[in-house]
Amino acid sequence: MEMKPLHYNLDDEARTELLGYLVVVQLIARARTGQWLETAHICESVLLWLSANGGNCGARERSDLSRLSVDVAEQFLGLPSFDDEASLIQMMLALTRLDYRKADVKKILAVCGEYIVHRYGADQS
Repeated sequence: MEMKPLHYNLDDEARTELLGYLVVVQLIARARTGQWLETAHICESVLLWLSANGGNCGARERSDLSRLSVDVAEQFLGLPSFDDEASLIQMMLALTRLDYRKADVKKILAVCGEYIVHRYGADQS
């Protein structure tokens, strides 16, 4: 049986969406428990999002985005709708899908987009 090489398919838009999702998940965990997600849980969140969205990336990129999610999430701490678990949960349409119509989701994605462009450049997949 021949093994096909994995095709990594995340562009900057997909990275931004994944990072935005991870930021919301981190903020929900923080609002619930006062702590960021444990490594195993954030890794599970990454894999869930990738699976649900047809994405694929290497372990290093998954790890980088997981760590970056805390950096971005910290910027939203202390802001009213980002500390309230109920408000954060309303940003989600489903387990792995954000509600892109929400103003707060757009704020998160804007910040995530800046981080992605700075970190990865213009689609250096």
